[in-house]
Amino acid sequence: MSRVYNFSAGPAVLPEEVLREAADEMMDYQGSGMSVMEMSHRSKTYDKIIKDAEADLRDLMNIPDNYKVLFLQGGASQQFAMIPMNLMKNKKAGFIVTGQWAKKAYQEASIYGEAVKLASSEDKTFSYIPDCSDLDIPEDLDYVYICENNTIYGTKFWELPNTKGHTLISDVSSCFLSEPVDVSKYGIIYGGVQKNIGPAGVVIVIIREDLITEDTLPGTPTMLKYKIHADNASLYNTPPAYGIYICGKVFKWLKKMGGLSAMKKHNEEKAKILYDFLDESKLFKGTVEAKDRSLMNVPFVTGNEELDAKFVKEAAAAGFVNLKGHRSVGGMRASIYNAMPKEGVEKLVAFMKEFEAANV
Repeated sequence: MSRVYNFSAGPAVLPEEVLREAADEMMDYQGSGMSVMEMSHRSKTYDKIIKDAEADLRDLMNIPDNYKVLFLQGGASQQFAMIPMNLMKNKKAGFIVTGQWAKKAYQEASIYGEAVKLASSEDKTFSYIPDCSDLDIPEDLDYVYICENNTIYGTKFWELPNTKGHTLISDVSSCFLSEPVDVSKYGIIYGGVQKNIGPAGVVIVIIREDLITEDTLPGTPTMLKYKIHADNASLYNTPPAYGIYICGKVFKWLKKMGGLSAMKKHNEEKAKILYDFLDESKLFKGTVEAKDRSLMNVPFVTGNEELDAKFVKEAAAAGFVNLKGHRSVGGMRASIYNAMPKEGVEKLVAFMKEFEAANV
């Protein structure tokens, strides 16, 4: 069977070039006589893989020297607990709730201290980003938390909130490496890699060094202390070794493609094709306020659940898979991450036009 166009929100499409290279190296990685999957994480060969991955990521994102890069496990969801355990010194943190994942982070933090909801877009099913230019931020907050790109709802912070001097923490799982970013604006910028970077099982945490201390909440497990992982260069225990190896290949692919500025241009072009069609379509419509639209996740509906289901089924038969929207919102969603080629979006729109002609 030929490759499909995979519009999954995650685990998601990866660059074919990377998959082919990994396939070529599966039985014998660079003359080692074994697969990276079988390799000791303490070996010299693997040490070079993880160090090169970090160096390439630092280069791509222009990460300042006073930030540590940690390759961890547990996904973004484990960070919902790890962040308050390590950073809630005053037992108080602020949250801008713009979707399910920010809401889950807010709920998890409330186990460890006071979670303050600074703003929310739940009143309109998270279809917009609230104005965060002048929030009422209590002085004693330890940090302000956002989910920068909302995978389920297709919204994106195009302007970071004014935190009034408080540390900003951002979950960027679904927009990681999709555009240039000023890391110095964040205390922590982190994300699961399974949407835009690699296979499920790795979470990358980029954390400013002054936030890494021994002073964690009582009862914090050793494995959930940033300092343990920072002091051991992400090798305190066996890391998700093969996943990190694939991430490293994707970093090299991104550099070859021209870096994050080139990716942003590529992503804007792809998203424009789909949004322009949605804006003129008689059948399909986008669900997000135009100014807050994500370049990565594009939700849309026909307004008729039976027609939505018919579209998803016929699209899959035509080779456009994983277009069903998240169970909490229904409809459809096309995730068009870095590795989705422009032609995939063009062909999807051509298919949508045919479907519209047959069903209006």
